[in-house]
Amino acid sequence: MGAAAARQVDEEIRRVVGATGSARIVMACAPSQDDYYAELVTRIRRSPEPWRAVEVFHMDEYAGLSGDDSRSFRHYLRRHFLDRVEVAVFHPILGEAEDPEREASRYAGLLDAGPVDVISMGIGENGHIAFNDPPVADFDDPVKVKLVELDLVCRQQQVNDGCFPSLREVPRHALSLTLPVFARAGLLACIVPTSRKARAVKDTLLGPVGTSCPATLLRGHPNSFLFLDAAAASLLPGDWMPERP
Repeated sequence: MGAAAARQVDEEIRRVVGATGSARIVMACAPSQDDYYAELVTRIRRSPEPWRAVEVFHMDEYAGLSGDDSRSFRHYLRRHFLDRVEVAVFHPILGEAEDPEREASRYAGLLDAGPVDVISMGIGENGHIAFNDPPVADFDDPVKVKLVELDLVCRQQQVNDGCFPSLREVPRHALSLTLPVFARAGLLACIVPTSRKARAVKDTLLGPVGTSCPATLLRGHPNSFLFLDAAAASLLPGDWMPERP
């Protein structure tokens, strides 16, 4: 799963850089992405030059956490990716900003500076992408970044993932990219392991398209790829077979 996703993303970035001289990628930050990042770093180190022309964004950050906090998504991305390879620039979401609404507007302005060529992402246990949980998800959101309240399933997932020791320690709010950013990206590479995501995977592929499972957005995107392990695919029909890029 991780190797297949890394190959897809790496090849697309190299294609875009070769055609335009630069590329822009949004990256997820969660334990579900560990295998993907390990493989991607290995591939980049073999031939690093194209990635030196890549702008890196991330898709969400807890409100109130600094980038030095080991539970922040910036810390995750540095540890698993940015400290291990060279890119052109990294644009962090400042979760500790005193005015989250202003920070959302600032980050949206950075995204507006050019197209997003690739998003590497996951799916939450409640079907969210980024922190677009069902209660706040909007396929026609008028903004690119917003402050959201995390629902209970989302917050419990952070405990299930081992990122926080208890539910009471999980932040209640976060800054998140919105669904239209995903809909307009050039390529979506979605990496989803573990049986805890099996229901969300089934709903994503076979359920009704809508905000009850925000990840159903993948089905309307013309260039989206879903990478699963066997456990995540365990609730799909027996005759369903994944395709490999």
